[in-house]
Amino acid sequence: MSRNKNYNYVENLLLKAPFPSFALDTNGQIIIYNNSCEQLFGYSAQDFHSKDLIKNYLLSTLSEDTWQQILNAEQFLRINQIQMVNKAESLINADIIVIPSTLNNKQCIVIHCLLEEQFSQINYSNQELTDLKNGLLSSFMMVTIDQDGFIINCNSLFLKTSKWTPKRILRKTFWQLFPETEESQEITRNIWNTLTSGNIWQGDVQKISKNGVTYWVHLTAIPTYSQKDEEYRYVLIEQDITYEKELQQKLERIAYVDAETGLMNVHRLENTVKEMIAEEQRFYFVYLSIDKFYTLKELHNTQLENNLIMEFTKRLKIYFQDSLLARINESDFVVITPLGEWFIQGFLTYLKQNPIYIGNRAMPITVSGGITRSPQDQSNFTQLMNASLATIANVRDAGGDNILSLSEATHKALNRKSIIEKRLLLALDQHNLKVLYQPQMDLKTGKINAVEALVRWDDEQIGVVSPDELIPIAEETGLINDIGSFMIEEACKQAATWYQQGFNLKVGINLSVREFRDKNMAKFILNTLMKTGCPAELIKLEITEKFALEAEAETSIIQQMRRLEEEGITFVLDDFGTGYASFRYMQLLPIQVLKIDQTFIQSLTQSDKNQRLINGIVNFGKSMNLTVIAEGVETEEQKQLLEEYECDAIQGFLISKAVTAEEIEHMAKA
Repeated sequence: MSRNKNYNYVENLLLKAPFPSFALDTNGQIIIYNNSCEQLFGYSAQDFHSKDLIKNYLLSTLSEDTWQQILNAEQFLRINQIQMVNKAESLINADIIVIPSTLNNKQCIVIHCLLEEQFSQINYSNQELTDLKNGLLSSFMMVTIDQDGFIINCNSLFLKTSKWTPKRILRKTFWQLFPETEESQEITRNIWNTLTSGNIWQGDVQKISKNGVTYWVHLTAIPTYSQKDEEYRYVLIEQDITYEKELQQKLERIAYVDAETGLMNVHRLENTVKEMIAEEQRFYFVYLSIDKFYTLKELHNTQLENNLIMEFTKRLKIYFQDSLLARINESDFVVITPLGEWFIQGFLTYLKQNPIYIGNRAMPITVSGGITRSPQDQSNFTQLMNASLATIANVRDAGGDNILSLSEATHKALNRKSIIEKRLLLALDQHNLKVLYQPQMDLKTGKINAVEALVRWDDEQIGVVSPDELIPIAEETGLINDIGSFMIEEACKQAATWYQQGFNLKVGINLSVREFRDKNMAKFILNTLMKTGCPAELIKLEITEKFALEAEAETSIIQQMRRLEEEGITFVLDDFGTGYASFRYMQLLPIQVLKIDQTFIQSLTQSDKNQRLINGIVNFGKSMNLTVIAEGVETEEQKQLLEEYECDAIQGFLISKAVTAEEIEHMAKA
């Protein structure tokens, strides 16, 4: 299109236009502009007559190539979605119309600026996208980068947070937005490689402002493709999370540091040890515990106690220089050190040579400690802690005031425990546990009327694991719930099978209080009864006195027990007489059967006193309308005495050891 336009036409059109308009000469200097330019851009008349205002300020976001296209335009151009910079250095979204023309017979360029804020959309299909874009621009920092990594666009929120001005930030590189630390540059490379591979990157990153201050953003980096320009562009959408990150770091410092001594606490120690193990570092894990600490506390007031801990910490820092120190609890500390055993044990001598004084009197402090090597002795944090505590227990049994290495016997025991834990997970997954049943005889009829279900485990690698060894490990690891669920299901299935075969045998199942802390325990048991077709009356749940004592204080456990009792399930108080005897829980809990512990039965025939005790227990049970069972019965003499005392039933090797379900069926037929 020709540039032959008369001056009056250009001037009238430009001056009366309802949107900012101006004319440039072929060098890019402004010739004329309308009032809308001053009103909407904020520049004064003096600004508009200054050299290069348009290129270096108002249209500074445009690339050099685009700027040259405008100056050399030979036909109408429309450039969409650019950002113009006003006097306050804020960004204004606009489209511009470029019209080559003449003014006073000289070539010029007329530019009309169509600002987004001046127009309403009537294309409803595009309105949603426009609203979405405006919402993102007003809520998030946004930066657009070309395929070579140069910044070509950004919004006001980004400028406000980063402290950059449009003139200074545009054409800088993507990498200049991030700190120059090795860690930050590694993350930056990862972001760029992800984008250039055509994928979205998302995560929390640290950035750097113009004045060198770092700040944190949650970044979503998205690759886009321009059909018009036939090139990729990358959009960074950022949310400032500096406050949240700083708060998190403060909380972590609080969470990972012992406030009194400034040492690592146990949580930080665990993370540190895990990192060292992952890096295959070798070190000594030294657990030190102040002997008779609570006795010392009783002898001195709080101020002296605090002084004791601080002075002890000072000596640790001086003696174990360049080692990692942590405080585990009030009187226990851990040292992570590469130093040898002879040096570690020398700390006791150092303490004696540098006593802690309270006033003018030296405190009689002794220390018990355990030395465990990683990875030779134990290979993870939990094992190191358990090994240390086991060693300290041995030291204190021998009188304390010593630091010893993990003994061979303790090492073997801990290793076996670790293997059992791992194999138990596999056994539960592959259903390698078995259930045996020990029969109970009714003393009046001489018939087998009930059994106790007992878990048995014969592992192909470690052999037979006794219940006395298995149950404590299962409770410690939390696997007791899985074993309990397995036992409930197996016992209910077997009781239902016997019932269908005509054997009215009740099956006892041992459960722990830990299992009943699951508020869905009663529901699980009732669902299992329904699923297996087992009558509730055939199931007896055996609990210990420790269980009863803890259940007494927890309403939710009592409620679950009563719900099961209402359905017909019987509760048995097992091992009676060995725990914390309390008549209160006999009133609160739905106990119907009392089981005398085998330790009493074993001594039954040894003295008149023991016989009176057992007789009294039986009479007590009868007075409470409880069924009384004696376990651990091994001789005819014991059986006869229990019959005389009118005990209801007996269980023990005299009747049978724990056997398979098939063997129980033969006994029940007899």
